[in-house]
Amino acid sequence: MKIAHREIGPGHPPLVIAEIGINHGGDLAVAKEMVRLAAGAGCEMIKHQTHIIEDEMTEEAKSIFPPNADVSIWHVMERCALSRDEEAELKRHTESLGMIWISTPFSRAAADFLETLDVPAYKIGSGEADNLPLIRHIARKGKPVILSTGMQTIETIRASVEILDQAGIDYALLECTNLYPSPAEIVSLRGVTELREAFPKAVVGFSDHSIGPEMALASVALGACILERHYTDTRYRKGPDIINSMDPAELRFLIDRSKEIWIAANNPKQRSAPEEDVYRFARGSVVADRDLPEGHVIGEMDIWARRPGSGEIAAYDFDKVVGKRLKRAVTRNTQLKWGDLG
Repeated sequence: MKIAHREIGPGHPPLVIAEIGINHGGDLAVAKEMVRLAAGAGCEMIKHQTHIIEDEMTEEAKSIFPPNADVSIWHVMERCALSRDEEAELKRHTESLGMIWISTPFSRAAADFLETLDVPAYKIGSGEADNLPLIRHIARKGKPVILSTGMQTIETIRASVEILDQAGIDYALLECTNLYPSPAEIVSLRGVTELREAFPKAVVGFSDHSIGPEMALASVALGACILERHYTDTRYRKGPDIINSMDPAELRFLIDRSKEIWIAANNPKQRSAPEEDVYRFARGSVVADRDLPEGHVIGEMDIWARRPGSGEIAAYDFDKVVGKRLKRAVTRNTQLKWGDLG
């Protein structure tokens, strides 16, 4: 999978996406400062949320209060959404700092607007993971899609994945738990593995709503190629998503540590070149465990293995020595050689 210039998949370090979302509270200046700080932390991709309220919700939304907000979902988005011009400026600003900018369209109008901005990919949030008409509308645009799968099962997202397959586009599926924040009791790291097994064509990642970087980092060892977390310039800011958002320092930590875990997760089980010097002293060599005369037939009680590993006969060849006849007398702790044995 490729978004803009970034290759994404098991053969590449994890892509860490900083989701600004609505954390800027509708203030473009705040959003741009968040982006600037993310760039300084080494971030490669910023994700926004595109809300065109009149096409996204009906009047009933004014009476629906999310668990993490004290006003209706309508009023949350009305207060936090950027205008079209502001969003275009945020994209320009992000790209001027060398990062990739994508967004989540929450409606058909939002997707069409993002197309006018020539976004390189679309993010579909968990709330729309089974919104088949919206997924089909986005897929027809022919660009890569990242789909979060919170509140879904393997079976309930099959129809959505089929739309992406039929469109012939590259796509990623992100394991996700949609509670802000998500405690470990309900987070599913196993979901990363299950998504990989069920949808082998997909790039698989992890969209994290827990507090701290631990769950996202753990997902890398299971094969997550994308890590998405809410992001803010400071956790002292107010907003419904701030509680489970990372700040620039944690963003840098997640980027650096996820790359290290990815490297380690792909290293085969073998003795590495830097370990050779250690191995030479750390392993044992076969030695006489008591004074032994010439001609003695060696029994198991006559020998032992002790450091360093500089001897000719390694501890793993211990059993090959038993039953051999000594060609010369040796004293206790003498490192035995193959030439000593008949």
